[in-house]
Amino acid sequence: MASITKRKRSDGTIAYRADIRIKRKGVIVHQESRTFDRHALAKAWGAKRELELQEIEVYGEQKSVLIKDLISQYIERFVDNYGRSKQADIKRLTNYDIANIDAYKLKVSHLMNHCIERNKVAQPQTVQNDVIWLRVIMRTMRDVDGHDYSMDVFDDATIALKREKLIAKSNRRERRPTSLELWRLSRYFAKREGTIPMLRIMWFAIYSTRRANEACRLLWSDNNDQKATGMVRDLKHPKKKKGNNKRFKYTQSAWKIVQKQPKVDERIFPYNSKTICSYFADACEMLEIHDLHFHDLRHEGVSRLFESGLQIEQVQLVSLHQSWTELKRYTNLRPENLIA
Repeated sequence: MASITKRKRSDGTIAYRADIRIKRKGVIVHQESRTFDRHALAKAWGAKRELELQEIEVYGEQKSVLIKDLISQYIERFVDNYGRSKQADIKRLTNYDIANIDAYKLKVSHLMNHCIERNKVAQPQTVQNDVIWLRVIMRTMRDVDGHDYSMDVFDDATIALKREKLIAKSNRRERRPTSLELWRLSRYFAKREGTIPMLRIMWFAIYSTRRANEACRLLWSDNNDQKATGMVRDLKHPKKKKGNNKRFKYTQSAWKIVQKQPKVDERIFPYNSKTICSYFADACEMLEIHDLHFHDLRHEGVSRLFESGLQIEQVQLVSLHQSWTELKRYTNLRPENLIA
């Protein structure tokens, strides 16, 4: 048992010091002490600490690794496998209080509190990404470095987080530009043709269903002029991106736009995709077109392909979606546009 010693401080207040000494064969092998304001606290700490020391003696030194260290190690080894946005999501986790928690002591309450705080500034769909990435990082680093902390806390936390609506799946976006909006945007870009041919790029995005960053990576050398096909290198994929190169079919209208591009670079559209999205957003603001993003043009393109009568497997040859589950998220059909 820890010995409790009562003593008076220099300011006249009473303090209680708990001393722990462990001897083996008459030799002190461990010694530590702490001072408290109350006798009960000193006694409780002594009992708790002696029990911890006994557990260490029986089971070995308790393992410990901070979550922020796991994140740093994951970034160093694996972050290059992901795009810029996911890299930013992972690195941002080190800024939160949960990063300072010991992975071996992570509790449901830690995850709950993290999500409660994050919901003050972010949507539940965004907060869910935090939980997903924490789970991925901890599981990966556990397997890589031989840690044996439990992952069960995530299963228990997810149930509570969903119940309290602190996390949620992304809402399905169904925004498509109207014919009037496309006409107004076309007139706007036609009058402002600068270093980036936004009119041509906007319609190429619709006809080809390519994302902005995909369009800006297309190479002349990857085109097959006889078959009117191209290749998207490092195609977006939840698990594999690097080296995920896929060939796609240009629609007739998309192919015509490509043929109008000057061959001044190895890329067909040698522009910055972020600048393209920014110009598009500025145009929408100037024209008072609300809640329309450049990425919505991909939705428009996929929907048009279905409305023209193409089957799922035919649309996939253009859009390069891996499955119908993925493809239907981009499919917002209008009954009046279906071909009878």
